[in-house]
Amino acid sequence: MIQIPRGTQDILPKDSYKWQFIEERLNEIAKNYNYKEIRTPAFESTELFVRGVGGSTDIVNKEMYTFQDKGDRSLTLKPEGTAPVVRSYIENKMQHDVVQPTKVYYMAPMFRYERKQKGRYRQFVQFGIEAIGVEDPLIDVEVISMLMHIYKSFGLKDLKLYINSIGDQHSRAAYNEALVNHFKPSIDEFCSDCQTRIDTNPMRILDCKKDRDHELIKTAPRMYDYLNEESKQYFEEVKANLDAIGIGYEVDYNLVRGLDYYTHTAFEVMSDAEGFGAITTLCGGGRYNGLLEMLDGPHETGIGFALSIERLLLALEAENIEIPEPEGIDLYICTLDAQATEKASHLIHTLRTKGISCDIDYKRRKLKAQMKDADRKGAAYTIVLGEEELSTGNVELKHMETGESKTVQLDELETLLEEK
Repeated sequence: MIQIPRGTQDILPKDSYKWQFIEERLNEIAKNYNYKEIRTPAFESTELFVRGVGGSTDIVNKEMYTFQDKGDRSLTLKPEGTAPVVRSYIENKMQHDVVQPTKVYYMAPMFRYERKQKGRYRQFVQFGIEAIGVEDPLIDVEVISMLMHIYKSFGLKDLKLYINSIGDQHSRAAYNEALVNHFKPSIDEFCSDCQTRIDTNPMRILDCKKDRDHELIKTAPRMYDYLNEESKQYFEEVKANLDAIGIGYEVDYNLVRGLDYYTHTAFEVMSDAEGFGAITTLCGGGRYNGLLEMLDGPHETGIGFALSIERLLLALEAENIEIPEPEGIDLYICTLDAQATEKASHLIHTLRTKGISCDIDYKRRKLKAQMKDADRKGAAYTIVLGEEELSTGNVELKHMETGESKTVQLDELETLLEEK
């Protein structure tokens, strides 16, 4: 038997309503913040991620699904959403759009080859936003506040927001030098990845999952101490404006995020819910002031975040928050013979085109089994069609919850159901 690929999942009908509920809520919130949807291809040029995400990252080195197409081009299923959005922004010259900054969101599957863990899959769905074309602490605050609004709109309470500043390129250069001096003498005590990172991207040692409890990570220099005055001022304004709108946070000086393109503000949201799991990160994001130029684009800045819908569902489960099940169908038509079934199939076609949800039993079971089927499908009303009903044109419209019935003409059925 052919089975589902490892690290993926089927979203079955019994659960898909949860995804639809979340997707509708995310679309609604994005609209309220004036973010417009953008859709980019499922695969992109491999070079986009090597240059945009960073050749020293785990995503590029270990996790990408890369293949050669029939034209011998190297393509990659997208592992994250920011680089494709920025590529589209550059290619379509969106900096010249009348409305600025460019504020977009996406909701799409992403692909990473990594060890399957609770709430993490090799194909997963990300919702993300990007605000490109303005560098201002207030837009950083807008992005963070939107993220917290999303989680709280679902009723989540056991959340912690962590923020940090990675500074500009000058600050990063000074900090990387300090990290090299700190870790280099004892780098042999770290994992092989960190031994590579010391030369390629020292900041990523702070983000290492294997060596997170090493004493040298605990005593590492703080990024804040290497920020220049401009970067410090920017970060202070972000914090002040978060305070002003009542969004609580903690400064985590080891928060660097895993991708090379981040500058200035970086942030993550963690779940504190009991039973959520060992990996408590719900989502993250930050500012990327140099990414567009790295991809041969204009001198523009951006900020964004991405959250996993799978992780969101896990957080809801951990806090015992249930997503409301959808209502059942409006009408179920029970039939007593072949002629009635044929009439019913014609009738439900008309009713469905008028926006009334309805169904019949195509297995042609006995009336008792049909009524059970109507109950399972959550039908608000039922009618029974047989020889007598077809002859007189009258049916008993039964309200399933109360058991009350009313005699109506078939010709009036559509109008009555629309009213109810």
